[in-house]
Amino acid sequence: MPVSQISLMQPVQPTMTQRVAETMPTETKESFGTMLKNAIQSVNDSQVASDNMTTKLINGDNVELHDVMITSQKASITLNTALQVRNKVVEAYQEIMRMTV
Repeated sequence: MPVSQISLMQPVQPTMTQRVAETMPTETKESFGTMLKNAIQSVNDSQVASDNMTTKLINGDNVELHDVMITSQKASITLNTALQVRNKVVEAYQEIMRMTV
């Protein structure tokens, strides 16, 4: 059995974040702030759409009641989801702050 030479200069394995960053095209990289801003804007847009539909119904415009209710429920679900995500993030932050170093 031949013995292979051991080199002291072993190639360094890239870390997981380096590998992920290398595989992601630069166009698809998105900062956390941008992602958060887009998510909040989406929640706001659904709330505004619900308000607009409700206003149209109150003013007597040609809008179906079921469309108003569906829009209202979508807005409610997106807001509740955003609140639950916020609560989980706050819990995680508090848990990290309680850790001893």
